[in-house]
Amino acid sequence: MIAIKAEPFPFTVKPGALALIVIDMQRDFAEPGGFGACLGNDVSRVAKIVPDVKRLIEGFRAAGLPVIHTMECHRPDLSDLPPAKRDRGNPSLRIGDEGPMGRILISGEPGTAILPEVAPIDGEVVIEKPGKGAFYATELADVLKKGAIQQLVFAGVTTEVCVQTTMREANDRGYECLLAEEATESYFPEFKAAAMAMIRAQGAVVGWTAHVDDILESIAHA
Repeated sequence: MIAIKAEPFPFTVKPGALALIVIDMQRDFAEPGGFGACLGNDVSRVAKIVPDVKRLIEGFRAAGLPVIHTMECHRPDLSDLPPAKRDRGNPSLRIGDEGPMGRILISGEPGTAILPEVAPIDGEVVIEKPGKGAFYATELADVLKKGAIQQLVFAGVTTEVCVQTTMREANDRGYECLLAEEATESYFPEFKAAAMAMIRAQGAVVGWTAHVDDILESIAHA
């Protein structure tokens, strides 16, 4: 039996049933001029986790375990973008507007692309999602079912929005979920801390959290 040192208690790995999901590690959220910066956020916080996300991805690849990537983006005609999402707040640029890296959060645009350091390789699944959760209006459920996946390790951004939403969706569907602490981030440190506390509260009500080194050590022996 392989167990990952985790909170609130060890996460027991089911051989052949574990996959990594990397949420929205896109240029629009991590680079100046992208959507995250247009909302007034310090995108350097996201950029700082790239080495740990990369280590985690490489560890899963080396162990022969699946890596799945998600990208938040919309169709060029904006037919999958609700007005309530596009029109909220007062950003300098809105989804669909032309920005320094092309149209903001539009499929196929340069800014929507996954950062090159953590980009998918041939054979890895990439899920384009129009919402915060990766199950809504996507093929993710079918991908996981086809791969007989029962357990999910999560990395990516932001902790309290797209990562936590997807973890809650997965939890409701019966998946066991583990969040890699150093490989996720928020623009607000207090939001990351609160999200992790909520995830692992009440005996892992949503899931577990663990350090990247502990995850890598365990999957190397899985």
